[in-house]
Amino acid sequence: MIKEKLRSAANCLGLLLLLACEAHGASTELDRIVAVVEEDVIMESELEDQMQRVRAALRQQGTQMPPTAVLERQVMERLVLEKIQLQVADRAGVEVEERALDQAVSDIAKRNNLSLDQFREIIESEGYQFESFREQIRQEILIAKLRREEVDNRVRVRDSEIDNYLHNELQGSDNEEYRLSHILISTPSGADDQEIRAARAKAEETLARIEGGEDFATVAISVSDGQQALEGGDLGWRKGGEIPSLFADAVSTMEPGDTSGIITSTSGFHIVQLSDKRSGEKIMVPQWRVRHILIKPNELLPPDAALNRLRQLRLRIENGANFALLARTNSDDRGSALQGGDLGWVSKGQMVPQFEEVMLAMEVGELSAPFESEFGFHVLEVTDTREYDGTEEIRRNQARQALRQKKIDERRQSWLRRLRDEAYVEYRDIIE
Repeated sequence: MIKEKLRSAANCLGLLLLLACEAHGASTELDRIVAVVEEDVIMESELEDQMQRVRAALRQQGTQMPPTAVLERQVMERLVLEKIQLQVADRAGVEVEERALDQAVSDIAKRNNLSLDQFREIIESEGYQFESFREQIRQEILIAKLRREEVDNRVRVRDSEIDNYLHNELQGSDNEEYRLSHILISTPSGADDQEIRAARAKAEETLARIEGGEDFATVAISVSDGQQALEGGDLGWRKGGEIPSLFADAVSTMEPGDTSGIITSTSGFHIVQLSDKRSGEKIMVPQWRVRHILIKPNELLPPDAALNRLRQLRLRIENGANFALLARTNSDDRGSALQGGDLGWVSKGQMVPQFEEVMLAMEVGELSAPFESEFGFHVLEVTDTREYDGTEEIRRNQARQALRQKKIDERRQSWLRRLRDEAYVEYRDIIE
C-alpha cells in the first residue's frame, strides 16, 4: 500500500515536471525522467552530468573505462542513494546554513591556492554553473551531517575492545599498512534462498574473472555494489586495526597482489585484493597546547551578533585583558571555560577541520582572528608546541579511533543498505 501511494505521488510529480517544461514552449527540448526515488526524480541531464564527471575522474586515474551501460548503472545507483539520503535529511530537519556553505566553498578554493573569484572563474570556464557547484557542496554537507547523526555519533568503543585491539598481532601493529580494494555483491534484507544463490553465483563468476587476469578495478566498477565501486573498489591505505574485522583474517595471510576467496556476510558476498603493503615508520607526534573562547549563536544571539561579541572580546585581549579570565566568564564551551579556555595538548585529527586549520597556521603566542566551525565562533591561541613520543595514552587513543572508524564503515554500509531496501525506486527509459 505504501509503495502504491509513493508510485502515485511519483507519477504526479513527474507529470507536474513535464507540464512545467511544456510551459516554457514546445520548442524547448524536454529533459526526461530516468528514475523516481521516493518523492523525488532523477533527470536524464542529471545522470549525464554525473557520467561526465565520473568519466573525467576515471581518465585522470588512468582506469580503464567500463562499458557505458555498466557505468550508467553504477552512477545511477550512487544518485539514487544520494536522493534517498537527502530526503531522509530533509525529513529529519538537517540543514546547512548559508554561512557554513560559504565557508566550505572558500575552504575548497583556499586548499587549491585560489581566491574565491579565481575559483569561481575556473569552475565556470569548465562549463559548470557556480551555483550548481555550491548546491552540490551543500548536498554533500547535508549527507555528511545526516551520517554523523544517524550513524557516526551512535558508535561507541568499549575499553575492553581497545585492550583486545592492542593485544592482537594484526590489529595492534603500527608497523604495517595495507592498500586494499574491495568488491561487494550485495543481497537485499531478508533475501530468500534463490536471491542468495544468485548473488553467490555472481560472486563466483566475478572471482573467476579476476583470477583469469582481468583488472580488479575494472571488474569492481562493472559489478560491485560497494560505496567505492566507481573508484575501482579502492579502500586506500589502512593500518591493520583499520581493516574491517570481516576481512582481517584473510588479509593477515595475503601478500601484495593476492585476492581473497569469497567472504560471506549479512550484506552479501565480498572479494578483497591486497594491492600493496608497507612498513609504517614510527615518528614523533607533534602537539599544540591550545586555548580558545567559543561564542555560540542562538535564538537570542544571531550569528552576526555572536561574531561581533567575539570581536569585542578579542579586542580586549589585544589591549591587555586576561585571556583565561575572559574565557571563564564568556566562553560557551563550559568544559574548557573552567580551565581558562585551555584545551590541553592537541594532536592532528582531534579537532574539527576548521579549528585545526587555524591552529596549524598559528605561531606560539599569536591570537587568531575570529573564525567559524560547526560549533560556533572561536578565537584561539597556541600557547606551546612539542614533539610527543607516543605514550600508552596515545596508543589507546589511536586504537580507539581505529576501532571507531571500523565500526562506522561497517554500520554505514548496513544503514545505506537498509535505506535502499526500504525506498521506493522506479527506473525509466535508460536504466532497465
